[in-house]
Amino acid sequence: MTQVVSFGAHIADALGWPFTAVPPGQQLALLERIEFTVAGTAAAPAVNLAKLGVDVSAVGCIGADAIGGFLRTTMDAHGVHTEHLRVQRALQTSASLLPIRRDGSRPALHVIGANAALSEDDVPWDLVAGADVFHLGGAFVLPGLDGAPMARVLQHAKELGVTTTVDFLMSPRPDAQQLIAPSLPHVDYLLPNIEEAGWLVGSEDRGTILRWLHDHGVGCTVLTLGGDGVSVARDAGSEQVLPAFAVDVVDTTGCGDAFTAGFISGLLEGMDELAAAERGLACGSLTATGLGSNAGIVDLAQVEGFRSSAARATRPERTD
Repeated sequence: MTQVVSFGAHIADALGWPFTAVPPGQQLALLERIEFTVAGTAAAPAVNLAKLGVDVSAVGCIGADAIGGFLRTTMDAHGVHTEHLRVQRALQTSASLLPIRRDGSRPALHVIGANAALSEDDVPWDLVAGADVFHLGGAFVLPGLDGAPMARVLQHAKELGVTTTVDFLMSPRPDAQQLIAPSLPHVDYLLPNIEEAGWLVGSEDRGTILRWLHDHGVGCTVLTLGGDGVSVARDAGSEQVLPAFAVDVVDTTGCGDAFTAGFISGLLEGMDELAAAERGLACGSLTATGLGSNAGIVDLAQVEGFRSSAARATRPERTD
């Protein structure tokens, strides 16, 4: 029985490492590695959830092309249910080119592609009604859903008694607040990184960000802070910051999606929010040690072994 429905952005990433500079003209630059991975804030968490032993169904749009075939077969191989991936023949599968720097950071070159065709009509409500968690990944790159349609989808999921989790995939845009505000009262757990949350709110101050999100109805904010760990807050005054694990970073791509998978799997096991966030941090940290969204995580036993033994980058910060 499906425990999690992961609905939203399905992307194929092409990653090159290590990237230093674009060669001039038509000159050649050599890389040590190139990887192709399942990515996107719905597809990548689905793969990692399956690795963690969760029964998960992916819902999204792919193109009728080789990239879409790669996404489907790779997700199938990991045990993700893919029968609800709709093939959109007029658009290519969403994809990104990611030149990864030695410090793990990277710019992104992105084609929205078939993700633009996803709509509220694609939600398999019978499947959602029997699930424990409805994860919506990709707010701001789903033009067929952003705004009122997304709010309606999340509201209906809540009415069915399903826990809702939401993640962003965004760059700064002037209409961000207008698009997302109607959805926030229907979000149990909001899972963007701190940079995205700051772009949304228009501030780099974490207290200001938390107040805005909670004033607009979010149940619990779970903001990943990169090397500083994760902020978990039920309201603006109850924040706790858990420290990151100390790892040698190769690539930060997909760390947030891995965190999402670990966090959701913890919730499914009955963990409280802090314990679930600890598992999420372990998943994100392991992913940072390899190249791409599919790196690092093997299975739940490996993640829990790492969580119990790995050193921390900083000490816990408590602000309650």
